[in-house]
Amino acid sequence: MIPCIAIFDIGKTNKKFLLFDQNYKIIKEEEVSFHEIVDDDGDKGEDLGTLTDWLRTTWKTLETEQKYDVLAVNFTAYGASLVHLNEAGEPVTPLYNYLKPFPEDLEKQFYSTYGDKATISVQTASPPLGMLNSGLQLYWLKHRKPEVFKQIKHTLHLPQYVSYLFTGQLVTEYTSIGSHTALWDFQKQDYHAWVYAEGFDKLFPPLRPHYRPLETSFRSTVIPAGLGLHDSSSALLPYLKQYRKQFLLLSSGTWGITLNPFANSPISISDLEEDCLQYLTIYGRIVKASRKFIGNTHEEQIKRLAEYYDKPLDYYKTVQYDESLTTGITQPGFGSAPKQREPTAVKEKVASAVNIALDLELYDSYEAAYHPLMEQIIQQQLDSLLLAAEGNMNNFKILLVDGGFSRNQVFMSLLRRIFPYLRIKAGKAAQGTALGSALALNIWPY
Repeated sequence: MIPCIAIFDIGKTNKKFLLFDQNYKIIKEEEVSFHEIVDDDGDKGEDLGTLTDWLRTTWKTLETEQKYDVLAVNFTAYGASLVHLNEAGEPVTPLYNYLKPFPEDLEKQFYSTYGDKATISVQTASPPLGMLNSGLQLYWLKHRKPEVFKQIKHTLHLPQYVSYLFTGQLVTEYTSIGSHTALWDFQKQDYHAWVYAEGFDKLFPPLRPHYRPLETSFRSTVIPAGLGLHDSSSALLPYLKQYRKQFLLLSSGTWGITLNPFANSPISISDLEEDCLQYLTIYGRIVKASRKFIGNTHEEQIKRLAEYYDKPLDYYKTVQYDESLTTGITQPGFGSAPKQREPTAVKEKVASAVNIALDLELYDSYEAAYHPLMEQIIQQQLDSLLLAAEGNMNNFKILLVDGGFSRNQVFMSLLRRIFPYLRIKAGKAAQGTALGSALALNIWPY
């Protein structure tokens, strides 16, 4: 049998199961997606029951296959998503969507009770994002659904819930608690005062370091099982191990998230205004991050193009870069530092949205329309890159791109055009998020 590490990679759109061999090469990969369901408020969200069933069934099926000898398992999943368990260890609420609207009156109540947005945002390195601040999901439950809240015994972020399904152990870890949750005070390295005031600290299990894995069983053997990682932090790990020179990582999926593990300046109000924030690595170290909703925007726009030009939905994968089809808004040197300003408060709405103005009647082919579409997407992603780079791309030698856009020739070619002085590289770490989760186990050298 082949010795391997098993990884469950739970994306918001796609769910993957992968096996890595001793060279960290993928030897098995499965991918599924599930239809969303509506929660008790009528909003769409993840089908937690179907996800749970798939995780358990996939593991049981693998145990019956005699080809693989699984030595360890770990998990990675998207953030800003909480699973609330009752006394019996069963979920008591739907998995609420982080895009669910947060009531304005409740937001006012929160900040009038615990301090102004600017102060709390800087302390927690979290722009005011409503449900995307997972801590506020708990606040919303307590104050809007008190009867449901009373049933909650434990709260886990999604990666730790997936780990719990395999290990039966309840843990909290840095990558989830430190990702724009508004829970963690980066200055005190502890839960923020408001978390204690609401009693939420009692709902979260103890923090556990990743060098102390849990255990599960594969067939009749006890094997190490990871704690689960927030996906963006997981995607960074392979590159931290591989590169000595300073780099930026653009991790592309539903979000285009630029990660700077070499940041020198603390988070500022001006950073937070533009949806720039901080993450924690598995070691508890700070990473500056900035993001745009480019993946979701791309998905919406290619549906428009496919319908208008009568092409398959994935036709964009065949489009080759043609400079003559570009509009000129992404010229070399376009990536200069943003203007500095003296901020006074955190904006009510953050700048992560991507706004596209594309009149398809102006273009006689799919290819002709796709190039300016990608220019508009990359133009707005550029703001995110510069923020994470603290305004100076010259501090970096390498820009790494992983995820779906790393395989997009038009996207990568436009980046090279904008930053001719940088090495623009597609991340060679196949399935980098899953690979990072495997590396966190430290089973084999990398």
